[in-house]
Amino acid sequence: MSDGYPLRPLGEVMRLDIQRVPMKLATIYRLAGVLNAGQGIVNKGEFDGGDTEYAAMNVLRVDQVVMRKLTAWEGPITVVPAEFDGFVVSNEFPTFTLGPELMPEWMRHVCRSPRLWAEMKNRVSGTVQRRKRLNPEQLLQIQLPIPPREAQARIVEVLDAVDDQIAALDTEADALEHALDGWIATEFSIADSHAPLGDIAEVRLGKMLSKERAKGPDQAPYVRNADVQWQGLNLTDLKTMTFTEKDRARYSLRAGDILSCEGGDPGRSVILSEDLNGIYYQKAVHRVRATGVDPRFLYVAIKHSYASGAIADLCTVTTIKHLTAEKYRTLRVPLLGDEQQVRAVEVHDAVFAQVASIRAEANRLRQARTGLLAGLLDRTIEIEPAELGV
Repeated sequence: MSDGYPLRPLGEVMRLDIQRVPMKLATIYRLAGVLNAGQGIVNKGEFDGGDTEYAAMNVLRVDQVVMRKLTAWEGPITVVPAEFDGFVVSNEFPTFTLGPELMPEWMRHVCRSPRLWAEMKNRVSGTVQRRKRLNPEQLLQIQLPIPPREAQARIVEVLDAVDDQIAALDTEADALEHALDGWIATEFSIADSHAPLGDIAEVRLGKMLSKERAKGPDQAPYVRNADVQWQGLNLTDLKTMTFTEKDRARYSLRAGDILSCEGGDPGRSVILSEDLNGIYYQKAVHRVRATGVDPRFLYVAIKHSYASGAIADLCTVTTIKHLTAEKYRTLRVPLLGDEQQVRAVEVHDAVFAQVASIRAEANRLRQARTGLLAGLLDRTIEIEPAELGV
């Protein structure tokens, strides 16, 4: 086994390099944000320099490293791509210029490494978890294995190939889902009758969470908003709170129940394929229990209502969209004949199974990529000199 690449402080191979620009009235600036887990940069739109409280902001320059000091333990760090050159960020986002020993493409992959996030997490300071920060000097103290540029180039080539395959799978799954949405819309366009959701299903919000209930007696796991995904229900990291015997009867979950998000992404739903004995749900989630229609068909109809914007039209908007139970019950559900309902369910399930299989393969590749990146960095996965052309 190789001894690995030499560990070096980041301060030896890159330097803090912040360019500030004053905010001027009647001047338009493009604002950027940095995503967690090294996922890149997001365009947050344009603004007039006279509409911000900042006297000056930091400018992003292509191939620089940029990080968010606040909640740095979530891995908000990346390399600036060309399309974000000239965007601005607040002083919460320091920038660093890479030295000649580092390839920007290689560093972009390193920013997606759990090893780097862990090092960042270990160095944050502050007393309140969500307000903890990582200062630039602390980032530059982190030691990472630094391979020669030839090895960096090969690592980039390998990881880019994996990323291309993941992107191709995601594109294929997205195209299938889009085609399915179009087919469902065509099928429902011939519906000659509609019914309010509240007439064909029981719609009930879950139990409200509180500090007392989070630590009280009779603890039981519950489903949160974030656990409800179109791809399926996440049951891997459930929180608990108090559910009395009466609560457990009221907030039970059984096969055929549809869970829909009340806020965040209102209407995002999942249908349960089996009873979830001993698991309940909180107030941020609606339980839709069909009473006058096949629950599988109702789920397809809800997906159609989400895709068509019918659910969004029911949402109340403050700072976050909310789908109240009262509004949700008024959703006009298109009804088809019995044979058409069966066909809609069969086609949906067949295509969705294909989509799920493709997304599962993409997720397996993502997991393998994480291990591959770690192995390439610590040199437990060796790149032979012959492959480097030397």
